[in-house]
Amino acid sequence: MAPWLMSPTTRLRRLVLAALLVIAASPCFAETSKPVPVNNPPAQPNAFIDLLALMSGHCKTFRVAGRTLPCKTVAYAHGDTGRVNFAVAVDDPSDDSHVVSFSGENGKRADDNSYELRIDRVLLNSKNRPKVDGLPVPAEQTSTGICRQTGNFAARKVKDVTCSATDSEGRKYELLFVSDGTPVSVRRIRQSAPSIQDPFK
Repeated sequence: MAPWLMSPTTRLRRLVLAALLVIAASPCFAETSKPVPVNNPPAQPNAFIDLLALMSGHCKTFRVAGRTLPCKTVAYAHGDTGRVNFAVAVDDPSDDSHVVSFSGENGKRADDNSYELRIDRVLLNSKNRPKVDGLPVPAEQTSTGICRQTGNFAARKVKDVTCSATDSEGRKYELLFVSDGTPVSVRRIRQSAPSIQDPFK
C-alpha cells in the first residue's frame, strides 16, 4: 500500500515494528556525535520479534537523560530469545525514527494482571544512527532498572506501564504511560516458547 494511502495508525505501527525488528536483529554501532553518549555492550545473538503489542494512551512522564519528551505510543515487543522491549515512539516531527526502548530478559508475572521486567539496557534510536537495510540501528546503553505493566495482553487490556532505569553514566530514564482504555492491539508474528516466569501456570 502506498504510504500516503495508509492511516496514521498503520504508518505508526509499521514504524514501530520496523524499529523493533532492527533493534532485535542488528548488531550495535559506535556513535561519536550524540547528545547522549553511549557505551555499547557486546552484540547479542540475533533474535526475531514474535509478539508485538501496541498500547494506546499517553505518557504522563517520559524523561530521557534529564530531558522531558512527548511520546506517541508504547509498544511491547517479545523476541524469540526471550528479550523484551518496551519501546516508546517519541513525538518528534523532525525525526520519525526517534524511539527509546527499555530492554531486558526473563520477565516475571506476579498474577494475571501484573508483569515485571528487569532492565539491563536502554536503546536509543534516531534518524542520525547508522543504518542497516535502510533502517537506523539503535545505540545500546548499559543500564539497570525495572519496568512494570498493569494489565493483561490476553484480555487486551493494559492500565499502565512504568519504567525507571539508570545507565552506566548515571543518567536516568523514566516512563509513566497510562492507557486510554482502547483495547491493546496484539500481533503474534511467529510461535516461540514462553519466557515469562509465571508461578501461577
